[in-house]
Amino acid sequence: MYEYRKLSLEEREALVEERRARGFPLHAPPHPNQEAGCYLLTAACYEHRKHMVEQVRRRQVLDLLFEHSILRGIELRAWVVLPNHYHLLASVPDFTILSELFRRVHGATTRYWNQEEGTPGRRVWYRYTDRAIRSERHYCTTLNYIHYNPVKHGCVGSPYDWEESSVAWYLEHYGRDWLRDLWVSYPLRAYGEGWDEGL
Repeated sequence: MYEYRKLSLEEREALVEERRARGFPLHAPPHPNQEAGCYLLTAACYEHRKHMVEQVRRRQVLDLLFEHSILRGIELRAWVVLPNHYHLLASVPDFTILSELFRRVHGATTRYWNQEEGTPGRRVWYRYTDRAIRSERHYCTTLNYIHYNPVKHGCVGSPYDWEESSVAWYLEHYGRDWLRDLWVSYPLRAYGEGWDEGL
């Protein structure tokens, strides 16, 4: 979205024509893999505005994500909600239900927050992106990426200090040694580098 704004009129027209020729939606990210399986799902606030600075809002998003995921048979395996975006590692039985999940969660939070702030009609969310998980290594590295995200974005000094994350669940069920071994075995390296600019 942000890169598109920097393009000249001619560059925008060429990009739209290329997307049309390839059968992609003209301005939306394509979802080339629509199989059942595990995905890294990411949603960001419009223009990366920090609508979820307050913990109550991050918890509200998490509650809605769990509620609507369960209703649709989606298993959330890892999660993190930050002030302006969130990531989910999810097992998705039917890819076509994802748009409904995000529509429900984002529609409800947009209504709540715009009502609270007296900003009817304000756009709160941008689109979601998905990345199919391709291997065990990809899965484990994604798990580390999600748990490290609050540190990456300067919210806390340790993943264990961020409450709107699945790291506490993994700590309780698997222990600190398991998490440490996962971190050592599946380092992030450049995983996720540059992703935020594209949301």
